[in-house]
Amino acid sequence: MRRLLLTLWALPVTLLGLIVVLMTRSSGGEVRQVDGVLEAAGGWPARMLQRGFPFSGPVAAITLGHVVVGLSKEALDATRIHERVHVRQFERWGVLFLLLYPLAGLHAWLRGGCPYRDNVFEQEARLAESALVCAVSKPPEHDQSMGR
Repeated sequence: MRRLLLTLWALPVTLLGLIVVLMTRSSGGEVRQVDGVLEAAGGWPARMLQRGFPFSGPVAAITLGHVVVGLSKEALDATRIHERVHVRQFERWGVLFLLLYPLAGLHAWLRGGCPYRDNVFEQEARLAESALVCAVSKPPEHDQSMGR
């Protein structure tokens, strides 16, 4: 029931994402579903991502509710952890996230930071990425009882 409510809460933005999925597919891109999220790669939307946004420049992927649009399948694979954090943020904030995200960037900029890098929503996504990298690269713990 909780999963359904989270999906419905993010649905208005997901519907916008589905329009982008249709544009991706109709312009030669590919679409797949991974872990309950639609991923669209290539096509016209990928060219728009390459052009970039005012405060971030070009990006590898962008999240719209339960839809992630990326430059390529490889870009989607590389950004999956980061973008899944944004999916959860849409589940938490719903359509309000479309307003909160740029406001967080503005807040970062007004404090002298980078609107993209210092945006609290981006920091949360990067933290999840680094946590996984640390967990994967952490050496196995040495068993003190062995070798005595």
